[in-house]
Amino acid sequence: MRRTAERAAELLGGTLAMSERLQGGDVAEVLRIELADGRTAVVKADRRAEAEARMLEAIRRAGAPAPDILARAEGLLVMSDLGGSEGLAAASADLGGAILRLHAATGEAYGWETDHGFGPVAIPNGETEDWPTFWAERRLLPFCPTLPDDLAHAVEAAGLRLGEILPKRPRPALLHGDLWSGNVMTRAGRVTGLIDPACYHGHAEVDLAMLCLFGNPGDAFWEAYGPDAGHETRRPAYQLWPALVHLTLFGSGYRELVERCLSALPR
Repeated sequence: MRRTAERAAELLGGTLAMSERLQGGDVAEVLRIELADGRTAVVKADRRAEAEARMLEAIRRAGAPAPDILARAEGLLVMSDLGGSEGLAAASADLGGAILRLHAATGEAYGWETDHGFGPVAIPNGETEDWPTFWAERRLLPFCPTLPDDLAHAVEAAGLRLGEILPKRPRPALLHGDLWSGNVMTRAGRVTGLIDPACYHGHAEVDLAMLCLFGNPGDAFWEAYGPDAGHETRRPAYQLWPALVHLTLFGSGYRELVERCLSALPR
């Protein structure tokens, strides 16, 4: 940790005064540093740091809040310090507007310029002809070789049915890609930054489903965002992917979540 902090301080042209590890670094090292001149920054050490920097830049270009990139080097990203987060409740309406602006930015195809990942979990982003094929082949089916046989068969069956559940060619919106409450920084009723992105272009409802996986952003969010009719019906298909990610990263305690998503798919 000390070497990472010192390297970041050098990139900022300062001397390290202190550093502390931040919560949320499940798949990367995340630190807050303070320099001798009083400046502070957040540092992320990850082999995918440059890819994340480009994602944060895309979020900012879309008009949504994200931390400033102060410096970057191979495997290291130094960002502005947004401080702590006060939670979503007071910032629910502002979050709805921020995500609406994010999703207004579009790409030419589904996917992203490079593949990505959460630690050991690969996130393939190669283009496909249509959206149900993308969600099946790039998000759900890659997990099947490592799943217990019964879950693998159920996920394969779900993948075959996506054409009946998901729109064939929705607008390829810019997605945050890992939009849960811990990745939304807030203060004084405003969203100060969307952090830890895993961006790609796809159906906007992916982010909405992820935001509801472990809670709900509140009525003010939905009023500000204005989701399409039927989004709740499609939600389990989109929540299945982060459920599989959690099962892979954190173990069998998330099997019930995977099963719940599977059983909630439209019949």
